[in-house]
Amino acid sequence: MNKILLPKYVYFNSKFEAGFGIALRDNKIIEVAPANVLLEKYPNFSQQKYPDNVFVPGTVNTHNHSFQSLLRGIAIDQPFLKWRDNSLYKYSPNMRLDDIYNGALFAYAEMMKCGVTSVCDFFYLHNYGTESDEAVIQAAKDVGIRLVLARTMYDWEGAPSGYLESVDEAVANTRQLALKYQNDSMVTVIPAPHSLHGASPEMIQAGHKLANELGTKFHMHVAEETFEVDATIQKHDKRTVEFLNELGVVDQSLVIVHGVWLEENEVKLLGNRHASLNYCPSSNMFLADGVTNIPRMVNNNINISLGSDGACGNNRISVFEEMRMTALLQKAVTRDALCVKCKQAFDMGTKNGGQQLDLDVGEIKEGQLADFVGIDLNNFSMNPLSDDLEQMLPNIVYSLQPDAISTVIVNGEETVKNGNLVKVSEKAVLRKVNDTMKYFATLD
Repeated sequence: MNKILLPKYVYFNSKFEAGFGIALRDNKIIEVAPANVLLEKYPNFSQQKYPDNVFVPGTVNTHNHSFQSLLRGIAIDQPFLKWRDNSLYKYSPNMRLDDIYNGALFAYAEMMKCGVTSVCDFFYLHNYGTESDEAVIQAAKDVGIRLVLARTMYDWEGAPSGYLESVDEAVANTRQLALKYQNDSMVTVIPAPHSLHGASPEMIQAGHKLANELGTKFHMHVAEETFEVDATIQKHDKRTVEFLNELGVVDQSLVIVHGVWLEENEVKLLGNRHASLNYCPSSNMFLADGVTNIPRMVNNNINISLGSDGACGNNRISVFEEMRMTALLQKAVTRDALCVKCKQAFDMGTKNGGQQLDLDVGEIKEGQLADFVGIDLNNFSMNPLSDDLEQMLPNIVYSLQPDAISTVIVNGEETVKNGNLVKVSEKAVLRKVNDTMKYFATLD
């Protein structure tokens, strides 16, 4: 449907414009301009008014594990390996297809209410082969979120058997799904070798090769914990990025997740090869991983996006929250108030994420997909508002509360209206979560 969206303000060309509208044809932006210009130019377009909203690009969550939303609060205040064993390894191998769907539905519904319009789900429950993946994809379609399924390639024998595939199985299953959804504007499937401790060198190289075949990037946990770095040095006499480079996989298709424990030479190598970083500050703090050196990454021209990670290792899944955490954490560690400014953090959560996922999202401009968040200007967390419209961006990054998100539009369709989900019932989502939790209780 052709329509003109008429909020009070639009974030356009890095400025807040009053009295602007957004013209949409089907699911894309065809023009952003003063409202009177659009109304005269497109007289047959329908109009939708949002008089109390400022429209910003939909946020892009570039790293999440949807099933982990079911494990929120189960293992807290524990070292990483105990946390992993007491939550992920205890419950996820026993998840039924319904549980996998329920977890994804729950995660995506909560994200949607927090203004996430695109998510990359790093998904590794292969208990039911590609049926597991299809359950996640169906949940995304039901909520209306744009999904990049980073289908995890995992062959470490210490992991639960339901995570594991052979190299050939992982490649075949990932390729089959990627080709099936290659013409679906709402679903993309990419390879994701789990990590240097979760995937063999052969699996990592196969993921890189498949990404090149498909013309996509591949995602991988890198240097999240010191144990991975220590093990790589002990086994291969090289640090993590050095060893990945020896495998021939460090290039523009590589997206590392976390990158906490990297030396300067590794960061320079990533920058020289145009690799990307997926930064998850809240998860790194929650799991006591350490602090990624973001100024060093920026100085090496590495594209940085933001991820929430799974909801049992954060425990929130809002990208607006990650913008705030990014700026505050880096300021605290560096003791430099200018090291990450609010606009940098905002860009990391919007347009940088779109670029990293190879999606036309993250900016409000001609040619982009119609994904927006409408923020209620009457919400306390967005006030006070002065005549200087640029004050809105600091409020969005540093003070925004989730209840300020009034409207969410994905692919040109409202998915949140007046703060409520449109495509799914919130009560129905919670009923499904409760059904799974009753089943979990039988596993204790």
